[in-house]
Amino acid sequence: MCWQGVKQPVVLVKTVVETDFKFSSAITRIPTRIRLPRRYPVQNLEEGISLEFVLNNLTPRSKKRCILFNMRNFQQILTAQAGAARGMATEKQLSLKITSTKNIRKITASMKMVAAAKLKGDENRLALAKPFNKWTDALCGEAVLLDELSDITYEELPQRTLIVPLSSDKGLCGGINTFITRSVRDCIKKIDNQGKECDIVMVGDKGRAQLGRIFPEKITRSVTEVISPGSFNLAAAISSELTAAGAADYDAVMIVYNSYVNAAVYNQYYKVIKPMTAEGESESMVAYEFEPDVKSEVMTDLYEYMLTSQLYYCFMDGAAAEQSSRMTAMENASKNAGEMINALTLKYNRARQSRITTELIEIISGASALEDK
Repeated sequence: MCWQGVKQPVVLVKTVVETDFKFSSAITRIPTRIRLPRRYPVQNLEEGISLEFVLNNLTPRSKKRCILFNMRNFQQILTAQAGAARGMATEKQLSLKITSTKNIRKITASMKMVAAAKLKGDENRLALAKPFNKWTDALCGEAVLLDELSDITYEELPQRTLIVPLSSDKGLCGGINTFITRSVRDCIKKIDNQGKECDIVMVGDKGRAQLGRIFPEKITRSVTEVISPGSFNLAAAISSELTAAGAADYDAVMIVYNSYVNAAVYNQYYKVIKPMTAEGESESMVAYEFEPDVKSEVMTDLYEYMLTSQLYYCFMDGAAAEQSSRMTAMENASKNAGEMINALTLKYNRARQSRITTELIEIISGASALEDK
């Protein structure tokens, strides 16, 4: 089919697939003044495009022009375009893929170095935060490791629990956010089966996006755009938000976070913080005496401070785990990009060698034909 008004006529090759007769995206541009008839026959791409097929369908005027045209180059153009239409990448396409993959590898390698530099600072801040938060273990117990989710029952949780998962706002950091959301999903499922209630205050945009699709009705508040690695003032602000969300009205606050072990390993923990009361069966700090008698006020302030201290420590621990995971993820991405570059380079070399071999065969065949004459 030839479209009038086009300087370089366009040959549209149609692929027959069952009863679908739509034109494919395979467009062959012939840089000549050859005109094909309007009713151009259809030929399946699997059968290839032969030179005789094109010549048999040329108009008489175009046949005369073909005498002055280098038919060998014409056949090479058709063969190359038909090969590209079948899904075979050309040398130009492979070269562009290699170049873009190399650029991506440069980016991932740079991100790995940046994460390694940030990890050193996060390790130092975490080392200082550990003794700062050690005193909370005596009041609310140690954190529980989320290793095998099937072995954890959450039976120690009270009737109403406020879950605070800590995730990140940025991606490209491995599976730290996925592990947190997976643990929270398992926790909510088991809590519901036990007939208990829970709500979520989400910290981090990635975790909010994942849990928001599954438990949108349980997310009461969310905190995003948190500056990593955080500070004590930020932890105090979030603690105030939790208090405003009614943290004191819940029987416990459960913080789920990532814990840094080393540059290659991090684990998930949860810590339960229960409100401190000044009277009743669950009275806190019974062994201590308070003068004057303002124990209820002291317990309220101490509970908020303990919650802030625990959040600060979880921020430091999670920031170090995030940078270690990002460093590992970018290292793996750079390695995969290198493997892809090697595979694409091999394909490019094969395509180039095939083209050179074809040209040499054509030159030798032409020389032999001239000698025979």
